[in-house]
Amino acid sequence: MIPKSNIILRDDNIKITQQPTKTYQMDFENERVIGNVEGLEAMKQAIFKILNTERYQYLVYSWNYGSEFQDLFGMPVTYVCPELERRITEALTWDKRIKEVTDFSFDTSQRGTVIASFTVHTIYGDVITEKAVSI
Repeated sequence: MIPKSNIILRDDNIKITQQPTKTYQMDFENERVIGNVEGLEAMKQAIFKILNTERYQYLVYSWNYGSEFQDLFGMPVTYVCPELERRITEALTWDKRIKEVTDFSFDTSQRGTVIASFTVHTIYGDVITEKAVSI
Protein backbone atom coordinates (compact mmCIF):
# COMPACT_ATOMS: atom_id res chain seq x y z
CA MET A 1 0.00 0.00 0.00
CA ILE A 2 1.38 3.39 -0.99
CA PRO A 3 1.06 6.14 1.65
CA LYS A 4 -0.95 9.19 0.62
CA SER A 5 0.01 12.73 1.54
CA ASN A 6 -0.86 16.26 0.50
CA ILE A 7 2.64 17.55 1.28
CA ILE A 8 4.65 18.57 -1.76
CA LEU A 9 8.41 18.65 -1.32
CA ARG A 10 10.01 21.64 -2.97
CA ASP A 11 13.51 23.03 -2.79
CA ASP A 12 12.34 25.98 -0.71
CA ASN A 13 11.00 23.58 1.96
CA ILE A 14 14.31 21.74 2.40
CA LYS A 15 17.24 23.17 4.30
CA ILE A 16 20.58 21.34 4.11
CA THR A 17 22.94 22.00 6.99
CA GLN A 18 26.52 20.88 7.56
CA GLN A 19 26.91 18.61 10.57
CA PRO A 20 29.39 19.87 13.19
CA THR A 21 32.81 18.24 13.41
CA LYS A 22 32.96 18.35 17.20
CA THR A 23 34.39 15.09 18.53
CA TYR A 24 36.36 13.73 21.45
CA GLN A 25 40.02 14.72 21.57
CA MET A 26 42.50 11.85 21.47
CA ASP A 27 45.64 12.31 23.55
CA PHE A 28 48.11 9.94 21.85
CA GLU A 29 50.99 10.54 24.26
CA ASN A 30 49.03 9.52 27.36
CA GLU A 31 46.73 7.08 25.51
CA ARG A 32 43.48 8.62 26.67
CA VAL A 33 40.53 10.64 25.46
CA ILE A 34 40.18 14.08 27.02
CA GLY A 35 37.96 17.02 26.16
CA ASN A 36 36.57 17.91 22.75
CA VAL A 37 37.98 19.23 19.51
CA GLU A 38 36.42 20.59 16.31
CA GLY A 39 37.28 22.11 12.95
CA LEU A 40 40.76 21.51 11.55
CA GLU A 41 41.96 19.63 14.65
CA ALA A 42 39.01 17.24 14.35
CA MET A 43 39.92 16.71 10.69
CA LYS A 44 43.50 15.80 11.64
CA GLN A 45 42.11 13.12 13.96
CA ALA A 46 39.70 11.88 11.29
CA ILE A 47 42.56 11.58 8.77
CA PHE A 48 44.68 9.71 11.32
CA LYS A 49 41.85 7.30 12.13
CA ILE A 50 41.00 6.62 8.48
CA LEU A 51 44.62 5.90 7.57
CA ASN A 52 45.18 3.66 10.60
CA THR A 53 41.99 1.60 10.38
CA GLU A 54 42.29 -1.37 8.04
CA ARG A 55 39.19 -1.60 5.87
CA TYR A 56 36.94 -4.69 6.25
CA GLN A 57 38.58 -5.70 9.57
CA TYR A 58 36.13 -4.23 12.08
CA LEU A 59 32.37 -4.81 12.07
CA VAL A 60 31.70 -1.47 13.78
CA TYR A 61 32.87 0.47 10.69
CA SER A 62 31.19 0.70 7.28
CA TRP A 63 33.03 -1.04 4.44
CA ASN A 64 33.60 2.44 3.01
CA TYR A 65 35.66 3.45 6.07
CA GLY A 66 39.38 2.91 6.45
CA SER A 67 42.29 2.09 4.18
CA GLU A 68 43.81 -1.01 2.61
CA PHE A 69 47.54 -1.42 3.13
CA GLN A 70 48.06 -5.00 4.39
CA ASP A 71 48.12 -6.62 0.96
CA LEU A 72 50.99 -4.35 -0.17
CA PHE A 73 53.45 -6.37 1.93
CA GLY A 74 55.93 -8.14 -0.35
CA MET A 75 55.10 -6.04 -3.41
CA PRO A 76 57.78 -4.16 -5.39
CA VAL A 77 58.27 -0.45 -4.73
CA THR A 78 57.38 0.40 -8.33
CA TYR A 79 53.90 -1.04 -7.69
CA VAL A 80 53.48 0.25 -4.13
CA CYS A 81 54.06 3.98 -4.73
CA PRO A 82 51.31 4.62 -7.32
CA GLU A 83 49.00 2.18 -5.52
CA LEU A 84 49.54 4.02 -2.22
CA GLU A 85 48.58 7.30 -3.87
CA ARG A 86 45.38 5.78 -5.25
CA ARG A 87 44.42 3.98 -2.02
CA ILE A 88 45.10 6.95 0.25
CA THR A 89 43.08 9.26 -2.00
CA GLU A 90 40.22 6.78 -2.18
CA ALA A 91 40.17 6.20 1.59
CA LEU A 92 40.19 9.88 2.51
CA THR A 93 37.77 11.24 -0.08
CA TRP A 94 34.91 9.10 1.28
CA ASP A 95 34.71 11.79 3.96
CA LYS A 96 32.66 14.62 2.44
CA ARG A 97 34.69 17.22 4.37
CA ILE A 98 37.82 16.28 2.39
CA LYS A 99 37.94 17.96 -1.00
CA GLU A 100 41.09 16.40 -2.45
CA VAL A 101 44.47 14.84 -1.67
CA THR A 102 47.51 16.20 -3.54
CA ASP A 103 51.29 16.73 -3.52
CA PHE A 104 52.34 13.11 -2.99
CA SER A 105 56.00 12.32 -2.45
CA PHE A 106 57.51 8.98 -1.49
CA ASP A 107 60.57 8.16 0.63
CA THR A 108 61.93 4.68 -0.07
CA SER A 109 65.29 5.13 1.67
CA GLN A 110 64.38 2.77 4.55
CA ARG A 111 64.48 -0.88 3.55
CA GLY A 112 61.05 -2.49 3.68
CA THR A 113 59.16 0.78 4.22
CA VAL A 114 57.60 3.40 1.99
CA ILE A 115 56.72 6.74 3.56
CA ALA A 116 54.10 8.68 1.62
CA SER A 117 53.87 12.42 2.34
CA PHE A 118 50.88 14.36 1.02
CA THR A 119 48.51 17.30 1.54
CA VAL A 120 44.85 16.79 2.44
CA HIS A 121 42.62 19.71 1.42
CA THR A 122 39.59 19.91 3.74
CA ILE A 123 36.75 22.39 4.06
CA TYR A 124 38.52 23.70 7.20
CA GLY A 125 42.00 24.08 5.70
CA ASP A 126 44.95 22.02 4.54
CA VAL A 127 46.63 19.23 6.49
CA ILE A 128 50.12 18.05 5.58
CA THR A 129 50.58 14.47 6.75
CA GLU A 130 52.38 11.22 6.01
CA LYS A 131 51.78 7.48 6.22
CA ALA A 132 54.46 4.79 6.52
CA VAL A 133 53.67 1.39 5.03
CA SER A 134 55.70 -1.79 5.43
CA ILE A 135 56.37 -3.63 2.18
